[in-house]
This record gives sequence, C-alpha cells and structure tokens, in this order.
Amino acid sequence: MAELICKDEVYAVVGAAMTVYNVLKPGFLEAVYQEALEFEFAERGIPYRAQAELPIVYKGRTLEKRYVADFIVFDRVVVEIKALPRLVGREEAQLLNYLRAARMKVGLLINFGASDRLEWKRMVY
Repeated sequence: MAELICKDEVYAVVGAAMTVYNVLKPGFLEAVYQEALEFEFAERGIPYRAQAELPIVYKGRTLEKRYVADFIVFDRVVVEIKALPRLVGREEAQLLNYLRAARMKVGLLINFGASDRLEWKRMVY
C-alpha cells in the first residue's frame, strides 16, 4: 500500500484544529479561528505562514492578482479554513486552485462552522 503524502504534517494540523474546535466550538467568524489556529500552531511548534500570497502564472507571466491562502504549513501543505454550516464544492474548488497556484500537492480544507464536529478534508492535486 502506498504511503500518504505529508501524513504526519496533516495529522499535526488536524490535531491543532481539533483543539481549536473543542475550545471555541462553532459560532465565531473565520478570523477568530484563524487567530486561534495560529496560536495553536505556534504553541505546538508547527512551522506556518499565515495569509500566504500565492502568485498566479498565466502563459509564463505572473499576474498582478494573487490568491491568499489562510496558511502554508511545513512549507508543504496549503490549509484553507472556513466557518460555514457545511462545506460545498465551491470550497474544494478554491483549495484546488490554491494548490495549483502554490505548486503543492497536499491541501487541507478545515471547517469550524459545523455544529456536530470539526469538518476537514485532505485533498491531493
């Protein structure tokens, strides 16, 4: 069986997100979860860049418009967070675009807004 790409990194990020969810519960704005997750990453020694700009290249030229990912962790994983009642395909498409722009293979979509549990999805591009 093939080994998962960035398995340990994803495990660490999801663990930090679960702690944030269990402490804050649903109901806050995304910006609150962003700040709390930054705190949790720092406390756990998880290397991250918050609000990481991702250049978009079109026909070999870098466009002025850039995507902004919530986090790049371990310089290998794009993390996009949400605070929605449930995730839909739009959020998945957004993360896939971020992965293409960042030229990274693994992304995590984390939703703090679901009332019964932390929602998260690992995506590979």
